[in-house]
Amino acid sequence: MDNSKEMVKLAYEALDEKKGEDIQVIEIKDISIIADYFIIANGTNASQVDALVDNVTDKLGRNGYEPKRIEGIRSASWILLDYGDVVVHIFSKEDRLFYNLERIWRDGKTVSKEQLMGE
Repeated sequence: MDNSKEMVKLAYEALDEKKGEDIQVIEIKDISIIADYFIIANGTNASQVDALVDNVTDKLGRNGYEPKRIEGIRSASWILLDYGDVVVHIFSKEDRLFYNLERIWRDGKTVSKEQLMGE
């Protein structure tokens, strides 16, 4: 398994463990040079958003992956964890609806949980 797929799988599991809502994985490597994958999820309140961020950084960190950049921690409404080939977006529920990244990146390929865990 290549590193980006492993990172996606670990991040997905970390978000799922903390009950992240509507976790979406979008493969964008064929349409953008930004990253190979975007992972998008939201929490129901600021505390849950913080817990999602902490769990992703902890789980990836324990497996040797450190974020190159983290944006938006103070606001707790949209946190971006940049791992290079994988970018994790964790939103508050309201901001996720407002920014609608899934619509912006609709040309990307949606990866199902089954595809992710089966590979």
